[in-house]
Amino acid sequence: MSITKGRAVTISDVAQAAGVSRAAVSKVIRNAYGVSPAMRSRVEAAIEDLGYRPSVAARALRGSSYRLGLEVPYVSAFMTQIVEGAKRAVAGTPYQLVLAPADGPEHGTFESLADGIVDGIIAVAPLVDPAWLEDLATRVPVVMLGRHDRPTGYDTVVGDDYAGTRAVMDHLLTLGHRRIAHLTEAETMTVPGCGTPHAIRLEVYRTCLAEAGLAELTRVARRDHTPDSAQRVTARLLAQPDPPTAIFAGHDDIALGVLAAVAAAGRRGSVAVVGYDNTDMAAHPLIDLTSVDQEGVEMGSQAATMLLERLQGRTEPRSWTATTTLTVRGSTMPPAA
Repeated sequence: MSITKGRAVTISDVAQAAGVSRAAVSKVIRNAYGVSPAMRSRVEAAIEDLGYRPSVAARALRGSSYRLGLEVPYVSAFMTQIVEGAKRAVAGTPYQLVLAPADGPEHGTFESLADGIVDGIIAVAPLVDPAWLEDLATRVPVVMLGRHDRPTGYDTVVGDDYAGTRAVMDHLLTLGHRRIAHLTEAETMTVPGCGTPHAIRLEVYRTCLAEAGLAELTRVARRDHTPDSAQRVTARLLAQPDPPTAIFAGHDDIALGVLAAVAAAGRRGSVAVVGYDNTDMAAHPLIDLTSVDQEGVEMGSQAATMLLERLQGRTEPRSWTATTTLTVRGSTMPPAA
């Protein structure tokens, strides 16, 4: 087996070289029950041949690291809420949080954390394959944030994206808006049925317009992750012959770009803007953003609590759904006459 020069050998490399599963390699490293002599021999030979991190194996054999990994795709105001909640849940316990922003493919971050660095993982990783997560959960306890999955081996903490989005649309429609645009993430994040929060928000947005007899007015725009993308996309929306009178942003970070473009176009106070997450910046008087609160701090706390329960022996999967509440502020108003 060839390993790319400069890349750390992972437990997956050992499993492939030995012709066994990652779970089997983990059992050998932990000296767990149920490993045949032949399997142990193959795995130990692969570890030696590949030079697989013996210090990590030694830590795994010694027992708990008393560290919990918290993987996030990027640092944002909402992710800060998650971290704060998780910190509160582990306060007074022997455990410490290890923050791990995803660097490249999320699988690599998961593997690095699972290789003995932490005792359990909390993660915000909406596009990781559920089957892969089930396999990972046989090696280390896992709690996933923001995934509407039905897992058997790991736990989930989600916001009620159905109720939250319906509250947004009911609010805008009641105000009298009909040309309502939805500015969301890339298509990979909104594939129908994938279970990501943004996929559900898009689905409910479309459903609400259809129920109101406005399906033909559906207008979906997407941002990328280049600087000022949301602002540039919003500027194009506002330059259309029939611009939207309201814009529902997929989350508060996107909404900031929307507000900037609305202000630059001289439309502040005449284009309604709604965000999602109700981050601290939404309440700032100079921003005054209507946004959906989904209990970000409590989500982080619940995720850490569930992970601690796993470490104490719970095996059955659990799911917790945060209550969503629309906080109305000055960024939404009826359409201009």
